[in-house]
Amino acid sequence: MAQSYSSPLLALPGAVPDEATGVALHYGDPLAEQRRMREHPALIDRSHRAVVRVGGPDAATFLNNLLSQKLDDVPAGFGGSALDLDMQGHLLHHADVIFNGEAFYFDMPRAQHESFVDYLTRMKFWSDVTIEDTELAVVTVLGGGSIPGADMTRAVPFGAWLRIDGLVPCESLHHTATEFSREIGNVVGLMAFEAARVRAMEPELGVDLDSKSIPHEVPRFIARGEAPLYPAAVHLNKGCYRGQETVARVENLGRSPRLLVMLQLDGSSPSEPQVGAAITAGPGGRTVGRLGTVVHDADEGPIALALVKRSALDGPLEIDGTAAVVDAASLPTDEGEHAGRRAVEGLRRGTGPGV
Repeated sequence: MAQSYSSPLLALPGAVPDEATGVALHYGDPLAEQRRMREHPALIDRSHRAVVRVGGPDAATFLNNLLSQKLDDVPAGFGGSALDLDMQGHLLHHADVIFNGEAFYFDMPRAQHESFVDYLTRMKFWSDVTIEDTELAVVTVLGGGSIPGADMTRAVPFGAWLRIDGLVPCESLHHTATEFSREIGNVVGLMAFEAARVRAMEPELGVDLDSKSIPHEVPRFIARGEAPLYPAAVHLNKGCYRGQETVARVENLGRSPRLLVMLQLDGSSPSEPQVGAAITAGPGGRTVGRLGTVVHDADEGPIALALVKRSALDGPLEIDGTAAVVDAASLPTDEGEHAGRRAVEGLRRGTGPGV
């Protein structure tokens, strides 16, 4: 079904619209756009994302009590991301956030917008907060350079890139793109961004993750180390929020049964598997995962994000007749110490605390 939104940048020469989002997939040659990104800064129209403003004296505490990110003491200029979970720890919403010193600005896919705003509104009670839609558009720059006319920006580690996201007034979006093209670099389509997103292991809820997904399936979501440039979506040392019990249990006692990985797909396959297709393995073709975003990378050919059971990460996979293999570089190198599990194993061996 066609998306009701239509970006003003579809008026740029060569723009090929994406019916699902209402922005340009590319401007004539998607693979060439990917290659040009290596040499020149690129601006991507992501104005299909909705932007919500949450302000008021209680905004920081209010949001900190609801979301997985620690937001009660962030400084002006903070950029990060946050999750809203259900009571079982399953992902309901995933939003990026900027704090400008006065209010928090959350951007997310439009499909999540209505339910996200509804949840915040229902949880207001006596909190002195305002929740309102904005007339701001998200644009992204890869490869360096500023964003003309941006009201605020955030820097996001993004695989091999440092991604700069900016919020610009919707009415200024065309001016931003033309000024960027004239002074800084090239405007490229969403396909080039999606290829970079897959390589960066950045999932999109509803495409790469399903209704059973929990945060630990996406190692990028879990904050590890000290003072990262871009705080991960789940802060492990903050107060209670809905779903935190599941996050703490997995962090301390176990691992998620599935893991988000990047797949290398057989480029000689006559057809391309679709989002949501079952991933199978072994002689009996047992289902071991779910396919997410599929893109054609200018260097690596067809690649994809996928949720795969840990027991099937090492072997050959198949998706609707297309052979696939997990890219070993996409596997996490640090998933925490699991202190609780070590303590339980120590007690079983008779070497734990107090034994």
